[in-house]
Amino acid sequence: MTTPPTDRVWCRYVAIGDSFTEGLSDPDPDHDDAFVGWADRLAGHLDALADREHLPFGYANLAVRGRTLADVVGPQLDAALAMSPDLVSMVGGGNDLLRPSVDLDGLAARLEEAVVRIRATGADVLLATPTDTRAAGLFKALRGRHAVHSANLFTIAQRHGCAVLNLWGMTALQDWRMWSEDRIHLTTEGHRRVALAALTALGHETDDGDWSAPLPPQARPGRSEALRGHAAWARTHAGPWVERRVRGTSSGDGREPKRPTLEYVRDPDERRTDQTLPDG
Repeated sequence: MTTPPTDRVWCRYVAIGDSFTEGLSDPDPDHDDAFVGWADRLAGHLDALADREHLPFGYANLAVRGRTLADVVGPQLDAALAMSPDLVSMVGGGNDLLRPSVDLDGLAARLEEAVVRIRATGADVLLATPTDTRAAGLFKALRGRHAVHSANLFTIAQRHGCAVLNLWGMTALQDWRMWSEDRIHLTTEGHRRVALAALTALGHETDDGDWSAPLPPQARPGRSEALRGHAAWARTHAGPWVERRVRGTSSGDGREPKRPTLEYVRDPDERRTDQTLPDG
């Protein structure tokens, strides 16, 4: 598989996708009802790389929770390409995979068409596989779909020279402590690790042990505690999700992207000034 060279530095990064890329369950300490997430954290790393080369860096995140692939490769992609990015992360299809029926070949075809559009502009593409749900309780039933979708993504990446964030292969994500109470979205630590895995996928060196190493062993809850936890999860998270599906609504209805335009991403302790984004 072709990936960007290790010395590649990007100046205009746009992320598109759903709640995973919006960053749910990684709370933003500075803004209520807002999240950080792996893409924001990746942008921070990319900003640091650009800074070393004395280059400006801009970042936009158009992802919105609840969106299906049709929105990701439709309006979101249109808006992303209008910003003339040199890197696009495109992670979509997770909400489609949760539906009672899904056309996996159709998903792959739409993703590939989107990749072709992006690559035609000269921009690099970062894709991401679903996770392996073999130890994810009720979500274990999705394992077959996730496996096929992952294989399709790697095939697309090989054809068009994309980088792949291999969540399926991140064994650290098999630990239940990496997941929030809703059991769908990552914790802050999970997002931090995924950002480092994404940077690695883009061809830059990281401390692999920092993001791939398992958490220290910890006993799982007993049967009674586990059953209470399952019941609480069903009431708080599964029930509302089913209700939205019955109504035909989404958790993202009425929401706008959190970073709709290219903005600077800076470490608050190392702010850079007097920079202008390069044209196109």
